[in-house]
Amino acid sequence: MSLPSFADRAALQAFQLERLNMLLTELRSNPFWAPRIEAAGLTGGARDLEEFRARMPLLDKSELAADQDSAPPYGTNLTYPVADYVRCHQTSSTTGAPLRWLDTARDWDFMVERWVEVFEAAHLSPDDRFFFAFSFGPFIGFWLGFEAAQRLGCLAIPGGAMDSRQRLIVMAANEVTALGCTPTYALRLGEVARDEGLAVPSLRTIVVGGEPGASLPAVRARLADLWPGVTLHDHHGMTEVGACTFQTADEPDVLHVMETGFLAEVIDPDEDGIGELVLTTLQRTGRPVLRYRTRDLVRAGGFDPAPRPYLRLEGGIRARADQMVVVRGVNIYPTAIDELVRRVEGVAEYRVEVDRSAALTELRLVIEPEPEVATSGIEEALERTFREAISLRVPIAFAAPGELPRFELKAQRWVEVQA
Repeated sequence: MSLPSFADRAALQAFQLERLNMLLTELRSNPFWAPRIEAAGLTGGARDLEEFRARMPLLDKSELAADQDSAPPYGTNLTYPVADYVRCHQTSSTTGAPLRWLDTARDWDFMVERWVEVFEAAHLSPDDRFFFAFSFGPFIGFWLGFEAAQRLGCLAIPGGAMDSRQRLIVMAANEVTALGCTPTYALRLGEVARDEGLAVPSLRTIVVGGEPGASLPAVRARLADLWPGVTLHDHHGMTEVGACTFQTADEPDVLHVMETGFLAEVIDPDEDGIGELVLTTLQRTGRPVLRYRTRDLVRAGGFDPAPRPYLRLEGGIRARADQMVVVRGVNIYPTAIDELVRRVEGVAEYRVEVDRSAALTELRLVIEPEPEVATSGIEEALERTFREAISLRVPIAFAAPGELPRFELKAQRWVEVQA
């Protein structure tokens, strides 16, 4: 893959403006976007990126969901006739009804190339044998990654319709060198490998995505314990935009936005510089999003050097803005809980129960300990960790070994309950 080179940030922005205006022209035939572009006064294009950001309103996922509901099955955000589209996927529906998403062959090719960029940042090569521990259902997930691995020249091995033990056996038999899965499932596979003595000595790289986690130091430390000597690479994306960031081994606390394909901005930063990531898909024209509120909370950390001066997101994805819970005046994010729980040894799995039945929202933490680990030590360590980190006492209960669910895709550890 030959990526464009830029002498400086200004040259990259000139490229983005050219792509943006090409997109605005293309969207004159899109029933969803054409009236919005006209109302913003951008039918003739934008003079610069600042004008586009000032004129074009933000787009919320609820608008896409309402459009799909009013014009099923795909809504009106279609630049071309349905016959021109070759792929259909849908969101994982962790925050509502799934959105169905169509792609043309050209758009799919663009997104595969972004995954190739993710893999090249992880130093994968045609010598690698890549195992995808993924169910290959309608969620877009690792479908793109599977094709990108082939394009890069890797031996791509599908891992659907297997349990964890079977996957480890297949990985070892094929001398797999690279693994693709969620951070949660990488933890699960590592635990099964440890407990059942199913080592994969050839494995050297794990590329994760699908949920925050691999940018969290405690999660990375736990994965390093379970997979000694293996390099972990994070990335992130979503059905509506595709893969949009990558991580390198020498900067594990930074995600780099692939800005040849995306116009990125961070809006409403707080006193710590953490705001919401907003993206415009510059080269996915069949079903694009313009100034889309991803709900991912990030901190802009300057730019990479030439030849690709990409935006840097320090600390990766900090949290999801739509998943915050306020408990006794303290803002609690799932990523913060995950980071704190993973600091404590002996936790095999956990669940967070959210009770909104009273005037004040309350949390309860359910812990499944690892076999033969004393619950008293875990409880004491968790109480101390929560008290020191967020000045909050969270009630703790314990589950029997194997009682809590395990997840291949996005973990759903937060559940609504009533006391």
